[in-house]
Amino acid sequence: MATASRTAEPAPATRSARVFPPGFLWGTATAAYQIEGAAAEGGRTPSIWDTFSRTPGRTRNGDTGDTACDHYHRWREDLEIMAGLGVGAYRFSVSWPRVQPGGSGPASREGLDFYSRLVDGLLDKGIQPVVTLYHWDLPQELEDAGGWPERATAERFAEYASLVAGALGDRVGTWTTLNEPWCSAFLGYGSGVHAPGRTDQADSLRAAHHLNLAHGLGTQALRAALPAEAQTSVTLNLHHVRSLTDDPADTDAARRIDGVANRVFTGPMLRGEYPQDVLRDTAHLTDWSFVRDGDLADIHQPLDFLGVNYYSPTLVSAASGPGSHNADGHGASEHSPWPGGDDVAFHRTPGETTAMGWTIDPTGMYDLLLRVRDDFPGMPVVITENGAAFDDYVDPEGRVLDPQRISYLHGHLAAVHRAIEAGADVRGYFLWSLLDNFEWGYGYSKRFGAVYVDYATGTRIPKSSAHWYAKVVRDGALPPEPGAGA
Repeated sequence: MATASRTAEPAPATRSARVFPPGFLWGTATAAYQIEGAAAEGGRTPSIWDTFSRTPGRTRNGDTGDTACDHYHRWREDLEIMAGLGVGAYRFSVSWPRVQPGGSGPASREGLDFYSRLVDGLLDKGIQPVVTLYHWDLPQELEDAGGWPERATAERFAEYASLVAGALGDRVGTWTTLNEPWCSAFLGYGSGVHAPGRTDQADSLRAAHHLNLAHGLGTQALRAALPAEAQTSVTLNLHHVRSLTDDPADTDAARRIDGVANRVFTGPMLRGEYPQDVLRDTAHLTDWSFVRDGDLADIHQPLDFLGVNYYSPTLVSAASGPGSHNADGHGASEHSPWPGGDDVAFHRTPGETTAMGWTIDPTGMYDLLLRVRDDFPGMPVVITENGAAFDDYVDPEGRVLDPQRISYLHGHLAAVHRAIEAGADVRGYFLWSLLDNFEWGYGYSKRFGAVYVDYATGTRIPKSSAHWYAKVVRDGALPPEPGAGA
C-alpha cells in the first residue's frame, strides 16, 4: 500500500520474544486448478484456465493443469503430509466447474462428494478446513456469456456459494469468497497474462466491480446457509506500494497505483464506497455506470477477518527513469494491468530475488500489516498466502535442501511477529504452498512448495523448509535466524 519510504522497523525480536500468541493458527494453502488434475473426471467441465492453458503460447512450455499434482486421486497421501507438518488448518479452493458444471443449475453430487471426503479426512486428522470458493477457475460457459465484466456472473457466484455451503457448511467453519480479485480483474481482463486473456482496461474495471459484487452477494448467501458461528472472509493480495522518491510526481504515481491495486477493493468491501480519486483517475476509461443503486450496500458486508497475501513490495515512480521498466512482476505483456496508470514506471526493489524475480523484502510485510491496522481498526487479519519460489532439485541423497526458502520464511514470520507486537491483530499464517504445482502462466517452471513434486511420477518429497516449518508450528515460535547462534 502506498508509502514514500520504508517504515523504520523496531530492533529484531529476541529469541524469547519470538513466541506467537496462544491460538495463533498455523496452516498451509493450495488452489484447485494448480493441484487437482482430473480435469475431465467426475463430471467436471472446462474452466477459463483449461481453455487458456490449452491455447498455444499462453503458458510456459504449453503446460496445463490437466494432471497437475494429481491431488484428486492422491489427496489421502497429501493429508498424511499435512498431518506430518502438524498444521492446524488447510486452506484449499473448491473448483467451481467441478461442483457446478457450466456455472449454473444443480450441483454435481460427484463433485461435492470429492470435497466432502476431503473435509472429513481433514477433520479426522484434527486439521481445520478453510474453504476458498473462487481461486480463478471460472466455468468457461460463464466466460462465454461475458465473464466477470457482466453482472450475471456475480449473481451466478452467489448461487454457487449457496450450493457449496449447503453441502459442506455443517463441517466447515471458515469460508473465503474470493482469492485475489485484483488478479482476476486486471491480469485476466487488462494485461491478459492470466485467463481468460482479455486486454481491455474498461472491461477490467467492470470485472473488478462485479468481483466486488460477487463477494458481497456470496457473503450474504453464505450467511443464509451457514450456522451463525461460521466465519466469512475475503483474501486480497494487498500491494505494498512505495514511491521511488518523495517527489510529488512519484508520490502521486504511488497513490494512483495504490488506488487500483488496493482501494478499488478495500473501499467498497470495507468502507462501502469507491474512493473518489480512483473514479477520477479512471474516468477516461469508464463512467462507472455499471455501479447500480444498492450495489455498495450489497458489497459492504461485515467480515470476521481479512485474508492478506504478500510476497514482495511494489516500487513506482512517475513516467520513465533510470532503472525503471514496464513489467510489474506479473508476466510480460504489452498491455497494462493498471488502469489509469499508463505513465507510471515500475522499478526493481533492491535486494535478493526469488526465482520469480520478486525482491525478498520482509519490511513490506511489516509495513503492510501496520497499514491495515491503521486503516481498518478492529479488523482481524490472517496471512492467507506467503512463500517463495526457488530452483529446487533433488540431491544425490534424495533430499531437497532449500535454505533460501527457510531464510525467506524466517524473515517474513519475524516481520509478522514484529507487527503483532506493534498492535496488528494477526490471527494466523498459511504457508504458500503445500506442494509444488502448476504456477499459472509459468506452468511447472516455478516451485513454491514446501513439498517437492516429481511431476513425471507424482512422488512427493518434503523439502528441508517443510521440516523447518513443522518445528515452527510445533513450538509456536521462531527459532534463531538461520545461520545464527542460539
